[in-house]
Amino acid sequence: MDAGRHLAVSLDVPSLDEARALAELLSGTAGWFKVGAELFAAAGPAALGLAAEHGRVFLDTKLHDTPHQVARTVEAVTAHGVSLLTLHASGGAAMLRAAREAADAAAARLGCERPRLVAITVLTSLGESDLKEIGVSGGVEDQVARLVDLVVEAGLDGVVASPREAAAIRSQAPDLFLVTPGIRVGATAGDDQTRTASPGDAIRAGSDLLVVGRPILRAPDRAAAARAVVAEIESALAETRA
Repeated sequence: MDAGRHLAVSLDVPSLDEARALAELLSGTAGWFKVGAELFAAAGPAALGLAAEHGRVFLDTKLHDTPHQVARTVEAVTAHGVSLLTLHASGGAAMLRAAREAADAAAARLGCERPRLVAITVLTSLGESDLKEIGVSGGVEDQVARLVDLVVEAGLDGVVASPREAAAIRSQAPDLFLVTPGIRVGATAGDDQTRTASPGDAIRAGSDLLVVGRPILRAPDRAAAARAVVAEIESALAETRA
């Protein structure tokens, strides 16, 4: 299970029944199960309880709002036993600090572990032309580096970034927990993700947790696809420890 704890499988399905079937199938293979906006909108907190039955819970609703609203949401999330929660780093330092303070206070009040807070830098679907459209100067790497500094200053636990930026982030901020989406395997490369890498390359670049959705969900044999990702993670971990 050492390699499996580096894998978060996305429960990107439209119903709780489908999520349950997927989580049951992959229980013991993946260490984490990610509940995104689609499933959370369909099933609410019940999706978090389901994920908790089979692994650690990663709530990926990408919070981006006023500091007050984000703090209130983080308080509510903490009560549901979520282990990992995403926010947009572009929400600013005040929002990020409010989230951390709310998580600490809620966990102390409830007597539970607070969720690890990780901030999204630049979505893996965005390229340099997309950043220019929304008024961001410089390239993807520059923007990621700026936001990593902001996250460190705000005292969050980690960041979400594509595998293409993983090595630079690991050098810039060695202690951050690095979550990496945009993982693609063989012929599943492409779609709307523009900055991708294989599971092994992401681990070798310094990623701590790989988020894998479509390469598993679209596979003819989902269990076999998940085991293959874990095997590649295990091989890469052995290389990094050698």
